[in-house]
Amino acid sequence: MNNSKNANLSKLSSFLLKKECVIAIYLILAIVAGFKQYHHHSYNNYLIFKYVYLHTTDLQNLYNNYAEYRDSNHYGPVFSVSIAPFALLPDGLGCILWNIANVCILLWGIYSLPISLNKRTLIAWICAHETLTALFSFQFNIALTGIILLSFSYLVKKKEVQSAFFIAFGTLVKLYGIVGLAFFFFTKNKLKFILGCIIAFGLLFALPMVISSPEFVIQSYSDWYHSLAHKNDLNASLTSFQDISLMGMVRRATGNVNIPNMPFLLGGLILFGLPYTRIKQYKHLGFRLMLLASTLIFTVIFSSGSESPTYIIAFAGVAIWFMVQQNPKKAWIIALFIFAFILTSLSPTDIFPRPVKEFIRLYSLKALPCVIIWLTIIYQMMKEDFESYLIAD
Repeated sequence: MNNSKNANLSKLSSFLLKKECVIAIYLILAIVAGFKQYHHHSYNNYLIFKYVYLHTTDLQNLYNNYAEYRDSNHYGPVFSVSIAPFALLPDGLGCILWNIANVCILLWGIYSLPISLNKRTLIAWICAHETLTALFSFQFNIALTGIILLSFSYLVKKKEVQSAFFIAFGTLVKLYGIVGLAFFFFTKNKLKFILGCIIAFGLLFALPMVISSPEFVIQSYSDWYHSLAHKNDLNASLTSFQDISLMGMVRRATGNVNIPNMPFLLGGLILFGLPYTRIKQYKHLGFRLMLLASTLIFTVIFSSGSESPTYIIAFAGVAIWFMVQQNPKKAWIIALFIFAFILTSLSPTDIFPRPVKEFIRLYSLKALPCVIIWLTIIYQMMKEDFESYLIAD
């Protein structure tokens, strides 16, 4: 009887570890989330995206508040070209295909990582619930996570031009993409990478001019800067759904909304930069993957604009960090990962009673496990020798 159960579990495990199974599940999540939100008339974010294209072609300010969606856009002008194929479709179909496109880019990024297929698949499974949370909001952060992963993978694989393209694209759509430059020191062809970045930024900067005009695009980049500066001032709040960050936790715990971001950012950048002093570790894949995990988490926990769906970026970092750990994994590593999965990924769900969910939101506690894991990553990167790390197994 036990042998039969073990055989069935082995078959189930083998099935779940198939790449095709993961792709199918992600596509189902994308379709179900898109269909549900559209039929519940809860797709305001998608409307914001759609009108970036329509306003660009009409030469209208991309960052005003508009009646169509009672909100404002915060994406760069090049986003107008990205959303164009979906904006031209009926909203119901556009919503679903937009979600599918996002998960495809995320999976492309995950499966591009230079680690074993099983580990890539496990990372995808770990990220699945956080992806679903973002899918319900039609978040571009899903694709952005994939874009950051691609910028890393292509650089590690000595494909500097492709890496430069994804860094430029991610940055000009949503500034978070610029964190791909954190991997600069992992390439030996630095000149090729720099030239690739210059060309990619130049071409993508000009691309929206094809559907508008040079004057409009240049003005839009100026408007984008002012829009982001204004949004940053509004993000700090003791009750909003944003500011789920290290600074947000401190502001909300103290009740002082005026605590500035800068001291946290400076401290975070110093800690983030410390592992770069271990130059001899650069050549080890384990060290590089830990920096990737650090970058993904840092991007979110030090941003006052982070909200619950943004955490697909950070949680991809958590998943990579966990998979990099050597087997057998230490008990405290497993405990910290479970803590993150429960509090960060599952806290928006009905597993938690409403008062508990509200408490977690009001104190930005979704960020807490990611902050602890990020500090752990910095400690490990400074202390451990990654030559012995077996990543491909």
